[in-house]
Amino acid sequence: MNGHFLRALAAVLAGNAVYLLLLPQLPEPVRHAPFQLGYGLVLDFALCWSVFVLLKAARKKVKR
Repeated sequence: MNGHFLRALAAVLAGNAVYLLLLPQLPEPVRHAPFQLGYGLVLDFALCWSVFVLLKAARKKVKR
């Protein structure tokens, strides 16, 4: 499999895991409602994207 795909998959799984762990402490407006756009979806995306960037930076550091 392509390394980029595996990094993206790991980022999505880890980001969603973090979101689900934070979910009980999140205020209602920041919780994701299924099939709706909102702040919860934005937060979930931001967490996944952050993990992806961290994985990419870690890979660059290990390559050096």
